[in-house]
Amino acid sequence: MAMGTSQATQPLVLNGDVSKTPLEELSLEDQEELRNLKKELEQLKTQFEKADAVKSRLLLDKLDQEKQKNEAQDEMMVLVQEEKDFWKALENQKQDLEQEALAVAETNHQLRHQINKQKERLKFMRSESESLQQKFKVIAAILEKAVKFTGVEKEIPDHKLEEDCLHIQGQFSIIEQPTFTLSGGQALITFEEEQVAERILKLARCPVTVDSAKMDVKPSRVALDPTVKFEVQLNMSLKKIEVSNIPPVLPEERIRDKLELSFSKPSLGGGEVENVDYDKDSGTAVITFVHTGVAERVAMKKTYPFDISEVSVSLCTEHQIKKLQTFCGTSRRTVLLSGVRDILDEEDLQDNLEIHFQKPSNYGGEVENIKYTAQGQTTVAYFNEETVARE
Repeated sequence: MAMGTSQATQPLVLNGDVSKTPLEELSLEDQEELRNLKKELEQLKTQFEKADAVKSRLLLDKLDQEKQKNEAQDEMMVLVQEEKDFWKALENQKQDLEQEALAVAETNHQLRHQINKQKERLKFMRSESESLQQKFKVIAAILEKAVKFTGVEKEIPDHKLEEDCLHIQGQFSIIEQPTFTLSGGQALITFEEEQVAERILKLARCPVTVDSAKMDVKPSRVALDPTVKFEVQLNMSLKKIEVSNIPPVLPEERIRDKLELSFSKPSLGGGEVENVDYDKDSGTAVITFVHTGVAERVAMKKTYPFDISEVSVSLCTEHQIKKLQTFCGTSRRTVLLSGVRDILDEEDLQDNLEIHFQKPSNYGGEVENIKYTAQGQTTVAYFNEETVARE
């Protein structure tokens, strides 16, 4: 900066180690300008420092933003990778589930196939079971019959008389008659001699003429339905009765006490009770009296008053089935004739068949009995055990 035209140029240094120009040597204008420059320099310096601070702060913010950006990018990459892994795992799981569904469907198909096979097998077994049950079913309706005393089986000493007379023992033999179910269009013919039946059975067919009409009947052996034979051993106590239809209206212990109290009353026909065995589930009880004769007297009443109702009473019995025998057989003198047509009414057709099979020229003989069943009907024929050949 020039200080004047008459003086040499002098360096003006505001700050530094260069020699300084004294303020006194400057003009007032220069001094004022110098002060303004210093002031402006201080302002610029302050602005520079502020700008530098802003710059530093912006650099720090930029670095922080870069760091956050990098972290966000890393986090995004992790999320993207996780998403890829998730979809991959989901796809694998979907494939596994599809494979499992196919396996389950195949298993279900096999199980349905096995179930159908088992149903068919069960149906067949039930059919077989029903057939066997029907074949070996024991149905014996035993009618009431008077029992006749035939003699003493063994003598009882007097000192054991009271003890042995507390029970009544009985033994019954049950023999089922052999039967055969005769269907429509069939006839059973029984000859007096077995040889006649054997001759007829050797024929493949028997031409029979009835009222100018001819028909061929087929002879075959009569296979009888299975029959049974067994013994029933019966033990009956004279001191015990069985009580049934007991209403479960009270606790078990109270019902037992009420039973003992009720059956101990002589006014109702009872007597001193020795024991009460009560079964709540079945609603029954076995009552044992101290003295003989009471049980029989009570049992004859059939019913007995108990609380506000009545119960059923009977002598306490035990039975066992022994010597059970089942057998199948064929009739020795009876022949089954199949294929008979309803040319005449039942009785007339039966008479014509009997006449035909009585003639020796038709390989027949004396007929003891004959039974024909018309079409659409069935008949159960009973046979004597003596005429049956067992298998």
